[in-house]
Amino acid sequence: MTAVSHLCRAGVTIRPMRRRHLRKVAALEARVYERPWPRRVFDLELRQPDTCSYAVALHARRVVGYAGVMVAADAAHVTTVVVHPDHRRRGIATALVAHVLEVATDRGAAAATLEVRASNTAAQRLYRRFGFAPVGVRAGYYEDTGEDALIMWLHDLQRDGVGARPAHARD
Repeated sequence: MTAVSHLCRAGVTIRPMRRRHLRKVAALEARVYERPWPRRVFDLELRQPDTCSYAVALHARRVVGYAGVMVAADAAHVTTVVVHPDHRRRGIATALVAHVLEVATDRGAAAATLEVRASNTAAQRLYRRFGFAPVGVRAGYYEDTGEDALIMWLHDLQRDGVGARPAHARD
């Protein structure tokens, strides 16, 4: 796996998240979510490099997105995918998901899972393009609204082409 991948069309680079990014990540988290993760959560996750991996999307040195994955045994859990509202629909989320799935594959994960808001149909379409399929619902999962979460799984992650950049790479 390469440490840096380029998303030339949007002028964005995907890089491993570092502690120096946390202030900007926390600011973006607060802009996007009513109940954001505190900065210390990201800091704690970065201190667990054997199980957690986070990446940032940078545009002109600004954090315009980030994503994370946790890998335990042979399963991966996509913990978050966020893109700044002003930078959406440019392929950034696609690049971030591709990156975290590549990390999961490199770490031996055979499958990946995630939760997504039941109302977030755009994200669901993105995940489906990678091969994720809905398998259930977590009722009232999101504390801020009480909204349900759709549980999605991607199996056979190690098979060639599974989890690779989708053919329709616009998000």
